[in-house]
Amino acid sequence: MEETNVENTHLLSPKIDFVFQVLFGELGSEFITKELLEAILGEEISDVDLSKNPVLRRFYREDKMGVLDVIVRFNNNTTCNIEMQMVYTEEIIERILYYWARAYTRNIKKGKNYNDLERTIIILILNGEIPKLKEVEFISKYKLIETKERKIILTNLLELDIIEIPKIYKNKGNKDKRKLLDWLYFLENPESKEVVKIMEHNEGIKKAKEKLEEISNDPIMQRIADWKEDYIIEMNTTKTTSERKGYKQGLERGREQGLEQGEINEKKEIAKKLKQENISLEIISKTTGLSIEEIKKL
Repeated sequence: MEETNVENTHLLSPKIDFVFQVLFGELGSEFITKELLEAILGEEISDVDLSKNPVLRRFYREDKMGVLDVIVRFNNNTTCNIEMQMVYTEEIIERILYYWARAYTRNIKKGKNYNDLERTIIILILNGEIPKLKEVEFISKYKLIETKERKIILTNLLELDIIEIPKIYKNKGNKDKRKLLDWLYFLENPESKEVVKIMEHNEGIKKAKEKLEEISNDPIMQRIADWKEDYIIEMNTTKTTSERKGYKQGLERGREQGLEQGEINEKKEIAKKLKQENISLEIISKTTGLSIEEIKKL
């Protein structure tokens, strides 16, 4: 990569879900993903397998667009799903528990027994704060435990880790979690002076920034990042306006339908803009998951 290209490149935000997915989930990202996971989990990781992820440069899977995660298998016995979420939603806890249950049960193949079920970890990195977690620090970890005095952990097969990025500045002096804080500063602003200093002693973050520079030089990635950011602003504005007007009727009944429709609308908006750029229908279909016939009608 030529130095002039890097200097002139505005780095895409690694907090945008599909940028995060390509950065940490693509084959070849094993080292930086291992470093991030060790910082989050506080344990040594010997090997990382990213082969269960889709072809990430297609950006979006056919069956879901609004939620993208990174699937990691490590140490030959653990499955981990990492989700980067830009916007807090009221059902976020219920949703990630559902993802954990689905990932856990997928570990067992037909003909096997329950002893073959593997440790399954869900990591949620949220660019926001969860109201019910107001009193906890920037990372909180959850397992199944006995609720009375002894607090016995029932099993180590379940772990749910939640990271709330806005809280990191309240914990700058936390030396015990220095390695994780360095990674979160990178996610928050990879171009900050603080990250430049961190790169001097953190090889993982240095390599992550190099890959982010490469991703940021991809014109299609740049366009979709712009559209994704516009979409997030639009969704936040719509949500705020609706709350002000008191549009709460039927909220519970319509939440799932609304999320699903929002994902479909996002696919269509991106497909329209790709068409305007004269990108082939086949590539648009692979990128968005829409059929060629659906794209022709837009």
